[in-house]
Amino acid sequence: MSAEEARAQAGHVVVVGGGIAGLAAAHRLLDRGARVTVLEAADRVGGKLLPGEIAGVRVDLGAESILARRPEAVALARETGLADRLTPPATASASIWTRDALRPMPKGHVMGVPGTAAALSGLLTEEGLARIEREAELPPTEVGEDVAVGEYVAGRLGREVVDRLVEPLLGGVYAGDAYRLSMRSAVPQLFEAARTHSSLTEAVRAIQARTAAAPRQGGPVFTGIEGGVGRLPLAVAESVRARGGEIALGTPATALRRTPGGWRITAGERELTADAVVVALPAGPAAALLRAEAPAAAAELSGVEYASMALITLAYRRRDTALPEGSGFLVPPADGRAIKAATFASRKWGWIAEEDPELLVLRTSVGRYGESEILGRDDAGLVALSRRDLRTAAGLSAEPVATRVTRWDDGLPQYPVGHHARVARIRAHLAALPGLAVCGAAYDGVGIPACVASAQAAVEKLGADLTGVPENKRHPVPSAQAGAGE
Repeated sequence: MSAEEARAQAGHVVVVGGGIAGLAAAHRLLDRGARVTVLEAADRVGGKLLPGEIAGVRVDLGAESILARRPEAVALARETGLADRLTPPATASASIWTRDALRPMPKGHVMGVPGTAAALSGLLTEEGLARIEREAELPPTEVGEDVAVGEYVAGRLGREVVDRLVEPLLGGVYAGDAYRLSMRSAVPQLFEAARTHSSLTEAVRAIQARTAAAPRQGGPVFTGIEGGVGRLPLAVAESVRARGGEIALGTPATALRRTPGGWRITAGERELTADAVVVALPAGPAAALLRAEAPAAAAELSGVEYASMALITLAYRRRDTALPEGSGFLVPPADGRAIKAATFASRKWGWIAEEDPELLVLRTSVGRYGESEILGRDDAGLVALSRRDLRTAAGLSAEPVATRVTRWDDGLPQYPVGHHARVARIRAHLAALPGLAVCGAAYDGVGIPACVASAQAAVEKLGADLTGVPENKRHPVPSAQAGAGE
């Protein structure tokens, strides 16, 4: 049997959503021999991974780095021809802009939670450090099924730890509020350690000891891609098309219904039939698509909240600037600044500096969960706020030669206390529907490796459902519901 004949007999899977999760799912499905169609509502693939340029220099206008200590995204990049483009940051030393000064980012912590008071010396006040020292005297605190990161850490170590370090670190990942975010979902290793240790600092030291004892993985904690992380979805899409997969842009899926033999998907003027479907959409659009066939799962998805944010990219003549050392800085919301972070992109990524050595590219981010006033400003207003904070924090008063604002409305799903239970309920509801799986940032992590892992898990879930599909297509057996749904 030829490859074409084998593919013709294989199950047909429709992937709804062409972000990195949907593309990763399509890539894995092709590995498994399925025929694949990807439906993407936008005119491009990639979702929150967006390559762009400023002043003639390539930059990322979305996510800019990949957690390299998780293998999924790096492996996908290598499989799709980007192995020689993976590049670590030129510098990983960052600062915290707090109490009117740039202070070195402490070491010896787990997402801002220290193992000792000394780890945060220079960042916290003497009173804040003393509060950490007294933690060993406190009785154990039960974390239960879940607890807010900020609430638990503040109760053990004091609010200063949360407000000056945990909050800006978590804010950089989730654009969320540490006092709402689930420790079980957002910092799972800390949650598990806290369940088995009477002291939080002891739990952190146990995590650090396990990390130190583990076989060294080598390589950087984070990596980028020459030309931008936005190249990853383009490379995956190219691989999908090269292996016979179809990617239909500008084609939103508007209806999903069960049939006796699988699924029917309406996408504009197209009607597609499929043996299985992967829904790789943000929670709101996923809920809308699933409402007819999985109303309980759709109701849960409708409750997932999102935070909006904006990235402001600025290009300067290098001769006009004199920046502090390092790759940039984070900003605690407690200080009332407009920006929440600044990245000295030309310092952090050598390939940006090499493209134009006379140019210095920076970017700032604004917007946290619940913030609307800042994001309501026009682009010029966001640039002005960024320049004001850069001038105060880093002494950067030069006029930029180019600016660019990229808005990510409802860009980051929020993981409040109980998020893991919500995800479990969604999956339980969907388990009753063979040939249907979901994946993406709304479930098990917002980072690129987590999204890729989510996609691969969705494909594994479909594996059993697709077994025997060619035989069933030759001898179809009508369902008991005759296509009427659940």
